[in-house]
Amino acid sequence: MNRLFQPGWAGNLIALLAGALTTLALAPYGIWPLALLSIALLYRGLRALTPRQAAWRGWWYGFGLFASGTSWVYVSIHDYGAASPPLAAFLTLGFVAGLGLFFALATWLWALWLRRDSAPLGDALAFAALWVAQEAFRGWFLTGFPWLYAGYSQLDGPMAGLAPIGGVWLLSFGLALSAALLVNLPRLLGNKPQLAEALVLLIAPWLLGMAFKDHAWTAPAGEPVSVAAIQGNVAQNLKWDPAQLNAQLALYRDMSFASKPVDILVWPETAVPVLKDQAIGYLSMMDRFASDRQSALITGVPIRQPNADGEMRYYNAVSVVGQGAGDYLKQRLVPFGEYVPLQDMLRGLIAFFDLPMSDFARGEHNQPLLEAKGHRIATFICYEVVYPEFAAEMAAKSDLLLTVSNDTWFGKSIGPLQHLQMAQMRALEAGRWMIRATNNGVTVLIDPFGHITERLPQFEQATLYGQVQPMQHLTPYLQWRSWPLIILCSLLAGWALVRRRRDAK
Repeated sequence: MNRLFQPGWAGNLIALLAGALTTLALAPYGIWPLALLSIALLYRGLRALTPRQAAWRGWWYGFGLFASGTSWVYVSIHDYGAASPPLAAFLTLGFVAGLGLFFALATWLWALWLRRDSAPLGDALAFAALWVAQEAFRGWFLTGFPWLYAGYSQLDGPMAGLAPIGGVWLLSFGLALSAALLVNLPRLLGNKPQLAEALVLLIAPWLLGMAFKDHAWTAPAGEPVSVAAIQGNVAQNLKWDPAQLNAQLALYRDMSFASKPVDILVWPETAVPVLKDQAIGYLSMMDRFASDRQSALITGVPIRQPNADGEMRYYNAVSVVGQGAGDYLKQRLVPFGEYVPLQDMLRGLIAFFDLPMSDFARGEHNQPLLEAKGHRIATFICYEVVYPEFAAEMAAKSDLLLTVSNDTWFGKSIGPLQHLQMAQMRALEAGRWMIRATNNGVTVLIDPFGHITERLPQFEQATLYGQVQPMQHLTPYLQWRSWPLIILCSLLAGWALVRRRRDAK
């Protein structure tokens, strides 16, 4: 068995397969124990490797994770970016290979500075700290790609109760620590005090997670609110076709007119596929409709407005009419989908770099929340809901959560279900109800425990109805965010670094 983890292709192949196991632990498969096995295989495979060998092994792990878990990138590039199959495959492989570098960097640092083969207990703690650092860095660097975090596997797992306490990264920490301890237990059998400590650390995250599962950290604020979310199921190739504009506006108008009266009616991202100032007449009509029903209508609509320098900029936005107010301008943009990095060099090379509406500007920080029927609503447009800290900052000021999206870009891949799982985690972390309205699925209502209460099938034109309950008070995560975990991981990594240098003397 030890030979399988030695330097060389056998160990790298195991790392590749181990990375792919994490995808099976996440939505839509949900086999959560595989996340534990995945991390354990990587950790075991890093023993006795040089820093360079460890970096190579970490890269293979990352390649396996992202090749299996973000295969939907090919669909976006080929089906909707008009790239040929060879070019789409090349770009997808380049994307996956680049993401694998995050794990290469982490495992290189591990072998160079933190690994302590002579101290199995401290080694496991330091590894868990580095694992969280890798996920956090990946969610920040170059606007971040916070996808496929190991902690999402625990949404319906035993450790879920820790999410309102420390967020998804606390779940990832618990998984990484448990995996490393399981690998190291045989090495501790001759040291009863350390073995006892390791067993306590191994069991504690699972017991605490189960103890706090379904614990109500927040409380109802007022009466429940009736909501409806319209899923238009507009094909992506028609979305920005000027010839289809009137048909799309009529679709949402007619579905709204035919809907049951509710307090809040929600349309998905860019349901109005024309600039807000060019749709004043249409939105005024919908404003009168919503006001007559004593309801608020929230819709995605692009907005243009001058920046501080007087330059006209365009924003992916959400706006409220009827019994509500406010515009929200998206802050976290999707590279190539909503803006093109190095656009002076890339635009015009291939159609993928000239996608419709790929020249959005970033909305300002600390925007006021939307208001609908007297309730403060934290709004996340599509990709924004996958950022834990960003979402927590807005959720802490809110009564309800809302995310609107157009997941048509994913096609019929696993992407929309992964996206949904992350939205469920945000509701669990915040202890708040979430309304999720999408163009073609998955449109749902999510309760404060991350459970789906109402759901529409994908790829169907329909209206979802249900009730959500405004909530008050803050979960520990919304109050403290990730700072306690950041401090803990910094101390563990610093301690491991100091002890390793002392051991080397």
